[in-house]
Amino acid sequence: QVQVVESGGGLVQPGGSLRLSCAASGSIFRLSTMYWYRQAPGKLRELVAAVSSSGNTNYADSVKGRFTISRDNAKNTVYLQMMSLKIEDTGVYYCNVGGYAQAEYWGQGTQVTVSS
Repeated sequence: QVQVVESGGGLVQPGGSLRLSCAASGSIFRLSTMYWYRQAPGKLRELVAAVSSSGNTNYADSVKGRFTISRDNAKNTVYLQMMSLKIEDTGVYYCNVGGYAQAEYWGQGTQVTVSS
């Protein structure tokens, strides 16, 4: 069974930075593309960034140039460095392992609030 735990969310002013972490148990981590999603109040969950097992990355247009996704396979951890945060970045950020829909491949989410 996979366990996925996010951390690092919080309250930050516009223009500020945060780094989210996602620790995932199991050998599946090293073989899997890892994803960060977010869900704002009243909106659908959207893909923010992804990093493949070989380190290739993809980003939503709305975060390109501001967010950086990375992974440390030795620690079974993926990170999301968020800079120049905007109010519209507010939401619950979720980590997903491998693109699987089952609940066990998702973390519980971490709240990011960008507000002055």
